[in-house]
Amino acid sequence: MSADIRRLPPQLVSQIAAGEVVERPAAVVKELLENSLDAGATRIAVEVEQGGVRLIRVRDDGGGIAPAQLALALARHATSKIASFEDLQQVVSLGFRGEALPSVASVSRLTLTSRVAGQDSGWRIGGDGGDVFSEPVPAPHPLGTTVEARELFFNVPARRKFLRGERTEFGHIEEGVRRLALSRFAVGFHLWHNQRAVLRLEPAPDRETGARRLAELCGREFGAASVWVDRGETDLRLTGWLGLPAVSRAQPDLQYFFVNGRPVRDRVMAHAVRQAYRDILYQDRQPAVVLYLDIDPDRVDVNAHPAKHEVRFRDSSFVHEFIRRTVQATLAEIRPGTAPQPIIQTGERWRPTGGPGGGPIPAERWEVRQPGLPLRVGEQMAVYGRMHSSSGLEPIPTDPNPAPVADAERPPLGYALGQLHGCYVLAENADGLVVVDMHAAHERILYERLKRLQAENALKTQTLLVPVTLTVGPRERQLVEEHGALFAQSGLEVAILGPETLAVRQVPALLADTDIAGMVRDMLADLAVYETSDRLEDANQALLASLACHGAIRANRPLNLLEMNTLLRDMERTDRGGQCNHGRPTWTQLTLDELDRLFRRGR
Repeated sequence: MSADIRRLPPQLVSQIAAGEVVERPAAVVKELLENSLDAGATRIAVEVEQGGVRLIRVRDDGGGIAPAQLALALARHATSKIASFEDLQQVVSLGFRGEALPSVASVSRLTLTSRVAGQDSGWRIGGDGGDVFSEPVPAPHPLGTTVEARELFFNVPARRKFLRGERTEFGHIEEGVRRLALSRFAVGFHLWHNQRAVLRLEPAPDRETGARRLAELCGREFGAASVWVDRGETDLRLTGWLGLPAVSRAQPDLQYFFVNGRPVRDRVMAHAVRQAYRDILYQDRQPAVVLYLDIDPDRVDVNAHPAKHEVRFRDSSFVHEFIRRTVQATLAEIRPGTAPQPIIQTGERWRPTGGPGGGPIPAERWEVRQPGLPLRVGEQMAVYGRMHSSSGLEPIPTDPNPAPVADAERPPLGYALGQLHGCYVLAENADGLVVVDMHAAHERILYERLKRLQAENALKTQTLLVPVTLTVGPRERQLVEEHGALFAQSGLEVAILGPETLAVRQVPALLADTDIAGMVRDMLADLAVYETSDRLEDANQALLASLACHGAIRANRPLNLLEMNTLLRDMERTDRGGQCNHGRPTWTQLTLDELDRLFRRGR
């Protein structure tokens, strides 16, 4: 016989609901910080003891809470941020459910103290792990709010047992503070653990102070080796920093995404970025990025997860494609002769974006003149043709004593000096010595040329003599019906033969000999998750990359100076010229200062 259905006690209901919002101390800090930011705070102090289990105290200088509303602030589903279903569809605040404070209060000994403008004193209210709170009493307090949560999960021992060690729990807290600090540059954040200062981030209203914050949160290496992106399309805009391949990571631990100023962990954005970096990163390396997406609030659902970590886009395929194209186009502009400028630039205001109160700092690029070689165009093209022919290269006479060239007139990669061990080209530019991996550089040149030629000649398709059939489920069949245009655009003709059978009748000509059935299955898997797929493009680019690799200059192939200089000039004109299509670097720079230090000159 089944058990009787009964109503749960109110306190148990509160604790169950709190588990959806407060799963660990970091969640408490996150919710309280979001409330402070929504209140218009410009400075926030966070004090933590024993990884947040013993004490979490968050103090801000925001607008505060009126004495008559203190008890209501601790009531479940009470909020000042939305009032109707229409407001829920266009949320612009970080919090909106009215669950944070009552959830924290139900699993801790909580004290709430606040003062609003015009009041001579603050007011305090407290509770002891339930839904019954003391009457508000006067208490000294500056303008703003302080929330203090002690003995987290003291009344839920089972949940407290599942917490990790003190260091681990505080690590989650620190990472949460870092994310919010990246979303609001104009707000100061101070973090203490066990009475020791961990973060001291002053408000960053200009480029100089913003540069210091970025360096402190993401590392100086990232700040020095990243490029600024700022592009918009219809009601979408993407801003932020894209790390160069040199600062890629083994794990995606330096990937920060923000949607309308809200820190999120979104798989659509992450996948789009990985796709944009796919042919400039080595093997399984992960890109380092800090990106801010501004989108019409009506086109994104922020009420998709209890902890508000995830969002749902109304048209995720459109957002995915916009981010991929934007990041890809920005990376393509990085060539020898273009480089990130130091972010620190005093005296110039930067435009805050990414939500109320703050945002990223534009980092600009400088361009270096790229004069041509002192040869006629016909001679250069003839040399280039022989350089890429299958026959051997014939030495071409060059001036053994060329006239000196002023530094300002040198091209970005300079002029060739010679070859080293048949693998490297040594060149002199205005900054010092340039070392080029000639195979990797030539591979990237050929790869980009093949992609361009293929795009210009349009996509050629081939009808299969015997169609490829595959068995699918109802969901896959539905995806084929919904995304027929995408398959056709990719050069695939996929027909539905029955409830569980598909037939592929036409494929891109270059991919006719590949695993068509496996590729279609992978495409359907991508469509189910991201509403888009780049599988065919990946396979096509892999083939072009293979062709480029086999056609590139091999080691121990002698090149004369003119051929080396031709290679250098082609690198300067090639998209993504800093890496080969396998992600290896194509060149590096040794400055005169670095050379002087090596040989202890000036000491």
